[in-house]
Amino acid sequence: MPELPEVESVRRQVLPHVRGRTITAVTRDPYPSRRIYALGDALNRRIDTVHRRGKYLLLPLIDPTSNRCDAELVIHLGMTGVLGFTPNEPHVRVTFTLDGSDQLTFRDPRRFGRVCVVPLGVYTSIPTLQALGPEPLDGSFTATNFAVSLRASRTPVKAALLNQRLVAGVGNIYADEALWAARIHPATRRVGAMRATRLHGELIRILAAAVEREGTTFRNYQLVNGASGRFASSLNVYGKAGANCPRCDTPFRRTVIAQRGTTFCPLCQRH
Repeated sequence: MPELPEVESVRRQVLPHVRGRTITAVTRDPYPSRRIYALGDALNRRIDTVHRRGKYLLLPLIDPTSNRCDAELVIHLGMTGVLGFTPNEPHVRVTFTLDGSDQLTFRDPRRFGRVCVVPLGVYTSIPTLQALGPEPLDGSFTATNFAVSLRASRTPVKAALLNQRLVAGVGNIYADEALWAARIHPATRRVGAMRATRLHGELIRILAAAVEREGTTFRNYQLVNGASGRFASSLNVYGKAGANCPRCDTPFRRTVIAQRGTTFCPLCQRH
């Protein structure tokens, strides 16, 4: 599933194509989905900008009568969702026609993505968005608050990173990478202030580097222009069970935490 770097890269690419454009038509495939709804509320509204919150894209919509933002188009890519400007491709679930006839499409073979319109800032129908923790790449994510939250958690640190309440936008790839870089076993339930500070710094460093290289592509994720992310070559641990740790040459092991495959070094990341 795309994580913060991938969604941020999509945001940056789609923004100049849609900012200030009016949605003149909305079409969707005929199959019912509880994840795709209220799209008619986007009609004739102008896209103000494109924000990101965690793994969600948020497009504030301006009402043409009042000239005020009163609604928001919410997009979550899910596991296989792709935004682009190439209609008539397979698995297109939603098409937004913009003034000038460009078409923004949402393609999603496995149908785990979400596309909906909600009142501006009202996410009661999207509990995961409503409960998101601080953004790791802005000033709201401090080492002190992060350490306090980790100390209060009694779940494995990997699970705490994945639940989105501790920090927004971190998924399986970057959790494994940051825990390895910080030398913390992913199943650890108690993380002291020193290690929490180290983990905080590694999360910021790794996520920023991944954004710079437009994310990580293995199978489904691609940018708006069809290109792949370039961070896969920088991964040290994720998906490398059986390979040797580049730090100590010990073979990586794989376990399952929070129902997600987890790779770690049994020497560098002692429990």
